[in-house]
Amino acid sequence: MTTAFDDLLEANRHYAQTHEGGFDGIAQAGVLMVTCMDSRIEPLAMIGLKPGDAKILRNPGGRVTDQVLVAIVLGVSMLKVDRVLVVEHTRCAMASSTEADVKARIGDKSGTDASWMTIGVIEDQESTVRADVNRVHSHPLVPDSVEVAGFIYDVDSGLMTPVD
Repeated sequence: MTTAFDDLLEANRHYAQTHEGGFDGIAQAGVLMVTCMDSRIEPLAMIGLKPGDAKILRNPGGRVTDQVLVAIVLGVSMLKVDRVLVVEHTRCAMASSTEADVKARIGDKSGTDASWMTIGVIEDQESTVRADVNRVHSHPLVPDSVEVAGFIYDVDSGLMTPVD
């Protein structure tokens, strides 16, 4: 029986032939990155790391949500994370539309009212990055020894700019 996932399963079989495995689940470089789900972002490659080095958390806009905070707390408590990067990016769909526009587009595409959803568009990326960095810094279960910083990643140049 053919499925919509056959091409991906075939690619996975090829991947598995050279996969080394054996990682212990610890962030070997002590890094955790929160970033957007945008497919133009290659989190490990853009900071010179490889699989096993970092924990990567992705969502629309790269926001520090309640669930992301849970993951950060687990990372710093159990997985040797001691550096957290909050990374938003240029040309982000979450930062280029209003909440109403995104809900309308979803509703038009799905044929179902989406006005009840909270999308979380970003009106000012630098302010949002600062607020999310502060949210991590001020969490009572994230020790002061954990370094937290925010960045804007330029999807065209590949460079990350610190947000002070």
